[in-house]
Amino acid sequence: MISFRAFLNGDTPRIVEIWRSQAPERGLVQPLTVDLFESHVLAKLYFDRQGLVLALDDEMPIGFGHASFGPTNNGADVSTDWGVVSLVMVRANYQRQGIGAELVRRCEAYLAGRGARVMYAGGIRPMNGFYLGLYGGSELPGVLCSAARAQQLFRSTGYREIDRTLVFHRDLLSFRPPIDRQQIQIRRRCTLKLINDPPAQSWWDACVFGPLDRTRFELRANQGNALLASAAIWSMQPLASSWGVRAAGLIDVDVPEEHRRQGMATHLLAEIFRQLAASGITMVEVQTMQANTPARELYKKLGFQQIDQGSVFRKE
Repeated sequence: MISFRAFLNGDTPRIVEIWRSQAPERGLVQPLTVDLFESHVLAKLYFDRQGLVLALDDEMPIGFGHASFGPTNNGADVSTDWGVVSLVMVRANYQRQGIGAELVRRCEAYLAGRGARVMYAGGIRPMNGFYLGLYGGSELPGVLCSAARAQQLFRSTGYREIDRTLVFHRDLLSFRPPIDRQQIQIRRRCTLKLINDPPAQSWWDACVFGPLDRTRFELRANQGNALLASAAIWSMQPLASSWGVRAAGLIDVDVPEEHRRQGMATHLLAEIFRQLAASGITMVEVQTMQANTPARELYKKLGFQQIDQGSVFRKE
């Protein structure tokens, strides 16, 4: 008989077994371990066992759904106004029996019971409290289009797509920095600064990125030390090991308004890629929203190739 209940401490190995039973997906780390699940999920300060719902056949866990919340506007605490069904998994031999849909319904009941008025399916910043490093890629992309079963589940349970993320890869083995007069001038008047393990911008960011190895890069003017461009990278292991490469995730690419359209981002990213390649990283992933035309043009200029998309699903 199928039943449902909240997570208990002894359930972790069974959840890992459910995860390992899934068909191969590009955006799903395999093989998951108990240690990884504990560090990326259970160890989060805002983890609530009531939001992790298990489906059981008699006493054997056969599926799970995980619901959680995002941060307040200043990132100083959890806000229960907006909820997200981060992930739903069911063992292959129990699929197509309505178990996934019931897990979604119970996750929604948990979120609504704590005040959520709007719900998302699949994590996306800032609704990214769990699974970064285990699912998706350089960032949480919503629900990857390559994950056809998850796409079908959320569409069938009333979620509608409101936006899309685009996922890009850049092979660093063939990368060559662009060289022109503008780039030569930037190199002469700027300095690249590295900050290992940079301080978090908020309590929420500290929780999200806590287990990850990050480096921040800042392009600064030699005269006056003005910040001209910045970006961060993080080591995408162990997710990238599922792809058979050493990869870095590129995030938080930013150029102050007064320095845009001057080649600063191109120079910064080219320098980052050069250093990553020298350290043995062979691929970079980055994500952006489909409407972000400047970012898309920048990544195309630097030779990125689109390899997937993600749906941002929402239900009122």
